[in-house]
Amino acid sequence: MLLEGRTGLIVGLSDRHGFAWSIAQALAGAGAALVLSHEPRHARRAPELAAALPTSATTVQLDVTDDAGIAAACEQIGAEHGGLDFLVHAVAFAPPQALLGRFVDTDREAFRIAHDISTYSLIALARAAEPLFAQRGGGSIVTLTYYGAEKAVLGYKVMGVAKAALEATVRYLAAELGPDSVRVNAVSPGPHRTISARGIPGFMDMYRAFPERAPLRRHIEGADVGNTVLYLCSDLARSVTGEVIHVDSGYHATGM
Repeated sequence: MLLEGRTGLIVGLSDRHGFAWSIAQALAGAGAALVLSHEPRHARRAPELAAALPTSATTVQLDVTDDAGIAAACEQIGAEHGGLDFLVHAVAFAPPQALLGRFVDTDREAFRIAHDISTYSLIALARAAEPLFAQRGGGSIVTLTYYGAEKAVLGYKVMGVAKAALEATVRYLAAELGPDSVRVNAVSPGPHRTISARGIPGFMDMYRAFPERAPLRRHIEGADVGNTVLYLCSDLARSVTGEVIHVDSGYHATGM
């Protein structure tokens, strides 16, 4: 029970197929009380998922593009739980048309939206959660990135650029929040059959070819990501910050 007596916020819950749900299962299984944020369109599904977890879990509606809404949600969490021990950022989005055609044809608005939701939201959430971490003497922030931040994955396009910015954001937040014992890290999973991943052009071709290239010769599972986030949220990773940890069966370590 690595997280017994601790409370965390998971941002980005949508369904049972996404990484946010796998993470919620791992953290709840380790004893954590959870607050699960969701978009308005998931208002019915989120409470059902929360009720399926083995520990206390509540839900809160949250629009990550609304600073006032983020602040209000964090104030509510602080009032109800007396602080926060960890924050998991599992949010990413780009307009679907931005993943079609050529990257050079990405329009300004699509670029702005991708960076606002996928990257700036981490900054906004960290800022709002900072006083809640202070109430607990520190905390852990974990976000999700992807290999397309490091190499040009042609179907990923503007999302790859947003994830590169996200990884830089992790390092800057780690440097600034570290003196207050707040750790900031990212997990970079391999391809997984989530609903959002299926919107990436050519995803199924990448997915099928993945085991042939990955050193472990297998796909990852959601539980692999959940368990890595559990490690980063626990005291086992008390001296780990500013890192991008790959959970991709070793794919990132190979060349042609």
